[in-house]
Amino acid sequence: RVAHKHVLLFLHLASANLFFVTYLNLSTMSGGLEVLSLKEDDVKKFLAAEVHIGDANVNFQMASYIYKTRNDRIPIINIKKTWEKLLLAARIISAIENPADVCILSNRTVGQRGILKYAVHTGATAVAGRFTPGTFTNQIQKAFKEPRLLIVCDPRTDHQSVTEASYVNIPVIALCNTSTPLKNIDLAIPCNNNGKHSLGLMLWMLAREVLRLRGTISRDYPWDIMPDLYFYREPEEIEKEEQAKIEEVAEWPAEKELEPWTEPTTKPTTDWAKETGTIQQPAAIGDSDWITSTTTTKEWGEEDAGDWKEPTTGETAW
Repeated sequence: RVAHKHVLLFLHLASANLFFVTYLNLSTMSGGLEVLSLKEDDVKKFLAAEVHIGDANVNFQMASYIYKTRNDRIPIINIKKTWEKLLLAARIISAIENPADVCILSNRTVGQRGILKYAVHTGATAVAGRFTPGTFTNQIQKAFKEPRLLIVCDPRTDHQSVTEASYVNIPVIALCNTSTPLKNIDLAIPCNNNGKHSLGLMLWMLAREVLRLRGTISRDYPWDIMPDLYFYREPEEIEKEEQAKIEEVAEWPAEKELEPWTEPTTKPTTDWAKETGTIQQPAAIGDSDWITSTTTTKEWGEEDAGDWKEPTTGETAW
């Protein structure tokens, strides 16, 4: 009986250990694969764009995504969990057959440039600016849409669209900060959604992973689209760049203007027809001058009678 109890206990522990290992593999979207793991280059991009910097206020639903808190009480988001949630969102988006059935929207101006670029590269439907109430529920209005998936950049400012999506059973993927409530959110990607660089980088990485899973681009080569294309740009910055280009062009040396051609008023006095001059003879070839040579030429039909004579006897004339 004691041996039987030990065997049962061993089998129980082995099954529990196997379940724990299986749970760890399924809880991460990378699954322990080297291809889907977080690369060093992506980590540098996360840190440079300050994706890991959270908000001062922490919602209790987002507490599990916090790695640690700094001395100034600013929470640090776990980048590993951000990457795993990003992969899960990319797998969900790539599973939808028609890319236009994915609706991405942003009410804030910081994310409008990013969602427009995301829509261009992945084929999704972008709603930039104010969300018209009833877009998902009122079939009478022109802007009525029936998407299969909704992506929002900030659940707080985009609360109207999230609420309507819950009415018609549309799953919602949201970029959430540490202070964001997760009501009616099906998949939360923890990141800093306040900065223009962090928000643009997250949309760029989401678009890149979607295209990789669809097979549009390869993982062996870097994507030729730069993350800067997704960053919001202030109108003042654009005006400064245009002004700098105008000043640079103005500093170039001006080309000298050519004087217009005018017909001369005085005609030339020299008359070439009345000019008398000596024509230079060509140089002598060898010792003889072919011009001054006294040798007389003969026509081809003429014969020299002195050279011909009667054939003598014994000689056969032809």
